[in-house]
Amino acid sequence: MTPDAQILRALRTAKTGAVSGTDLSQRLGISRAAIWARIEELRSIGYDIQAGPHLGYRLISSPDRLHADDLLSRLDPPQIIGRDIRVFQETSSTNDVVEKFGRDGVKEGVVVLAESQTKGRGRLGRKWVSQTGKGLWFSVLLRPDLRPSAATQLTAATAVALTEAIRQATSLQPDIKWPNDLLIGGRKIAGILTELSAELDHIKHLILGIGLNVNQDSGDFPPEIRRTATSLRLASGTMWDRADIAVAILVQLDRIYHRIKKQQFGAIAEEYERQCLTLGHRVMIQTGSRTIQGRAESLDADGALLVRTQHGRLERILGGDVTLEKSS
Repeated sequence: MTPDAQILRALRTAKTGAVSGTDLSQRLGISRAAIWARIEELRSIGYDIQAGPHLGYRLISSPDRLHADDLLSRLDPPQIIGRDIRVFQETSSTNDVVEKFGRDGVKEGVVVLAESQTKGRGRLGRKWVSQTGKGLWFSVLLRPDLRPSAATQLTAATAVALTEAIRQATSLQPDIKWPNDLLIGGRKIAGILTELSAELDHIKHLILGIGLNVNQDSGDFPPEIRRTATSLRLASGTMWDRADIAVAILVQLDRIYHRIKKQQFGAIAEEYERQCLTLGHRVMIQTGSRTIQGRAESLDADGALLVRTQHGRLERILGGDVTLEKSS
């Protein structure tokens, strides 16, 4: 952990609300002058840190920005996801950055966040609008010991982790729309884009790309999606601290990935099914040139959707565009 992350953790966890320069110096093994220099650097990027001769340093407020050291300082040592965090002011797509990390052999668990993306994308190459400072746009590098056909486990697990993190942080309860969307009030609030590099029998690396709308107003969305998109702010009437939400998500992602590694997807699938508005309904799914109609019944052991067609056949669907059919 960097000196700045250690300082921020000490300030956030100080039982008296303040920590002395001497204490910080001893914890970090650097001089009080070096501590002062780091405090000044943190102030220069927007942290309001007060100092008093008898009270020490006190953190009053944090800037509305994503800062890798701050995010690291708020996490207990994660098992995998979040042990390395990188923040970009702007990038084409966080998935593109993590794809390069994957090819370069970077250890799994690295998280890349961007304040804005110039070429953010969703499934099927669709554009994802990534307004600066309004949401959370990030990607995670994983190297799971799974067959490529089981990669859908990670998409389903991520959806469960996101819904739990949002519920804990905001008291809002999103619904999951198979395969990769989260909705509140029938409007999309988050999407998951899973991309992987694989050989025939194993995944070399997998990228979880996540976009979550946090503080947008309706006017922040392009006209063509204004009726179908929402944000945590629009759903609750509250402005949210994006760093708080990010930390909640990383904690839940790390926990659920640990469960995947322990081969507990069956229990995760049950959680998914309880929160998924697709299951139990008649659906029409466009997958490539095929259109499949039937009743969405459950997930299989790999996270694929099982649909019972009008002919009684059980179809296994790995992906596609889903429309819920209205009851007649």
